Amino acid sequence: MDLFFVLLALLLLAFPIIAIAALVKSVGLSEHLRRVEARLAALERGIAAATPPAPAPPTHEPIPPAAEPTTSVPEPETPAKEAPAPPEREPPIAVPIAPPPQPAPIAPRMSLEERLGTQWAVWVGGLAVVLGGIFLVRYSIEQGLLGPGVRVTLGALLAVALIVAGEWTRRGERLSGIAGLPTAHIPSILTAAGTTVAYADVYAAYALYGFLGPGSAFIMLGLVALATLAAALLHGQTLAGLGLVGAYLTPLLVASEHPDYWSLYIYLAVVTAAAFALARVRMWRWLAIAAVVFSAGWTLPGVGIVSVDALGAHLFHVVTGFALAAALIVAGLFLGPDAEVGRIDGVSSAALGTYLVAATLLVLASRHDPLALATFAVLVAATVAIAWRAEPAAAAVPAAALLAALVIVRWAVDIHVGHLLAPSGPVAGAVPEPPKADVEWHLVLATGFALLFGTAGYRAQGRSRRPIVPILWSASAVFAPVAILAALYYRIANLEPSIPFAASALLLSVLYALATEQLDKRALRPGLAAAGALFATGAVAALALALTMALEKGWLTVALALMVAGIAWVADKRPLPALRMLAAAVAVLVMARIAWEPRIVGPDVGTTPIFNWLLYGYGISAAAFAVGGHLLRRRADDGPARTIDSGAIVLTVLLAFSEIRHFIYRGDIYRNSTGLAELALQVSVGLAMTIGLEWLRLHTRSLVHDVGALVVAALTLMAIVLGLAVSKNPLLTGEPVGGSFVNLILLGYGLPAVLAAALALQTRGVRPRFYSATAAVTAVALALAYLSLEARTLYHGEVLSVGPTSNAEQYTYSAVWLAFGVVLLAGGVLLRSQPVRFASAAVVILTVLKVFLVDMHDLTGIYQGLSFIGLGVVLLGIGWLYQRLLFPRLPGTGTFAA
Repeated sequence: MDLFFVLLALLLLAFPIIAIAALVKSVGLSEHLRRVEARLAALERGIAAATPPAPAPPTHEPIPPAAEPTTSVPEPETPAKEAPAPPEREPPIAVPIAPPPQPAPIAPRMSLEERLGTQWAVWVGGLAVVLGGIFLVRYSIEQGLLGPGVRVTLGALLAVALIVAGEWTRRGERLSGIAGLPTAHIPSILTAAGTTVAYADVYAAYALYGFLGPGSAFIMLGLVALATLAAALLHGQTLAGLGLVGAYLTPLLVASEHPDYWSLYIYLAVVTAAAFALARVRMWRWLAIAAVVFSAGWTLPGVGIVSVDALGAHLFHVVTGFALAAALIVAGLFLGPDAEVGRIDGVSSAALGTYLVAATLLVLASRHDPLALATFAVLVAATVAIAWRAEPAAAAVPAAALLAALVIVRWAVDIHVGHLLAPSGPVAGAVPEPPKADVEWHLVLATGFALLFGTAGYRAQGRSRRPIVPILWSASAVFAPVAILAALYYRIANLEPSIPFAASALLLSVLYALATEQLDKRALRPGLAAAGALFATGAVAALALALTMALEKGWLTVALALMVAGIAWVADKRPLPALRMLAAAVAVLVMARIAWEPRIVGPDVGTTPIFNWLLYGYGISAAAFAVGGHLLRRRADDGPARTIDSGAIVLTVLLAFSEIRHFIYRGDIYRNSTGLAELALQVSVGLAMTIGLEWLRLHTRSLVHDVGALVVAALTLMAIVLGLAVSKNPLLTGEPVGGSFVNLILLGYGLPAVLAAALALQTRGVRPRFYSATAAVTAVALALAYLSLEARTLYHGEVLSVGPTSNAEQYTYSAVWLAFGVVLLAGGVLLRSQPVRFASAAVVILTVLKVFLVDMHDLTGIYQGLSFIGLGVVLLGIGWLYQRLLFPRLPGTGTFAA
């Protein structure tokens, strides 16, 4: 019996739908007939204008000669007999010239008083009438003033009175010839108020008082909807906006303590059908959008109630709205408006996408109820079929793919409390764990989604005249299967190595590669090259996913980094801007993954120096980023290329930093300490990286490499000044430095001095002088520190902060500094470098100050004399060198050569 009533209700629902369809069809045929008549009239006018007028019959009266234009030079008169008669010519065909279009008169600006009196008063008045009627009904209910029958009757009379008043005022305007304001049309507002009251009255008679059964209420609501549609065709947008939107809001104002979702959604189905039909007839896009938003929005209040009966009602509402949108709103489909070839219509796509979002919310709220899942799957398949048939709805395909992937991902990452409470380990079987009964169903559904989007996305290539359509199809074909496969792998394999999933990803990669190859062989069509690039990107992504599924967890980061290089390679072969942005997005994802866990695989990085997971995770990723940045820079040094180049530099720095800490602290890169050995290696590696980036920037001319060299150099200089000179200076900390010559002093000061000198030589002439001078000064300072500390190890051993300074040690410092100054001078002479000679002079001056200020006071005995004698001999030698080699005396003069 219940089935009989359901079928009867559906049969009754068909009548207003058929009436609306007939009305839309008839209006469409009338518009088509008017367009044909207008074209025929225009063609007749064109033929009449092009036909030459019939020549006038000849007359016996002489035709006076045409007057010649007057000129400033008079011509002599000639006898009439010598003037030959001009030959008779046929009159030229007169070509009608259209008058220039007159500019439309500019309407005078409406004053505030006129706006208040003619528009706002009408709007507020119409709204007040509607709300007043509804509030009177509610007041009578609360106070018990009138019986239910009287309330319904008075409501019906009020609705009829308002509608009659609106029609009477409309006809009065036509007879008087005075037109109302289109934006504040009083007849329209009165009619809108009447239709809104009629909606509320019928709904109250059915849902509140039970005067009407479901069939009667449905028929009456359908009649009111059709009457509103007919009235809106006459009264314009004001009635559409106030009447139909008011109909959507009626259930909120006139509510029942025991809501019946089936009654509500049948009512909303009729209202939505009327709104869509009116929007289609009048081509009011705003009305279609408002109706879609209101209709889908009514799913939200009851989305938390997912009992069997309520869920069925919710799904009925979503399916009905989707079907009505497909029939009346989607351009080029059924009763929808005409479609422009290759043009994507935002309203058509948004209408389908909105109802898909509502279906997705029902699936998530019901925790993947089979009925909700089945309904969602049907709507997704219907969306693909509609977009295949009508190109204006093609933008709904990516939305469907995204929502399908979201449903599978939501199921995959769902956490059940029962799973967390179930025991594991040796007693895993003691208490039965929650069964995964829904795995098979979701596996079948996910496979169906992947096949649907993958197959349809490939088959849709070459069918459109505009490139955006195949691009949307191919993007859906690539994104949905890859995302769904990754979600299934997470849920079923728990991110552990899985050969079946790896084989599936590898098969998907092969299919994408074959699709790319086949599209490349086809004749050139709009968007085909971009679609091929997207399929190639999908092949790279699926291959990276296969590597992730086949190998350990840490390879996910490596696979994503390799995917960056792969996408960049595809972008180099198929210059699609979206691919460059995709490569940059994946690069950002890799960096975020590394920031979340710098060890990549957690504490299991291994204890082998250098050849451990840090090398694989950071090294391969940095190499992949470097290759990707190089490939992108072939076409443009833009934002995506710079993002990936920056990632390559950061990964290289992190690799060096992490490997040094791993080596020093035997695998514990998070150890909360820093010693001289670690800092020495960090400084040496920083200087070496700066030298490499300086060389690289000269070849690539990349802004990222330029700035990267400056940043790494600045950080290294900070480590030298704050670390080697102050905080980790073994002379101050007392940290053991090792043996006499091969020790931490050589590693921390000698090697960085050589590297800083190399940097100064490399940047000479290609960087500002301040840059190379800073590097040179740093090199001299490090070398002087190395010589001083190394000399101290000869007297104090590996701990430099213990013991007094002897005369021999103090004299050694002076001798070593002088020798270093002489070496610098010799180098400056050989290299013809004035900065090097200046550095030599600085060292010598520093030595002179030490001898006169320190040695004179602290040294005693023979060491004091040797210190001054040695200094004097060296200074004389330096003077002789300058006089003979650098500034020799010119012959016959007393001056030196410059």
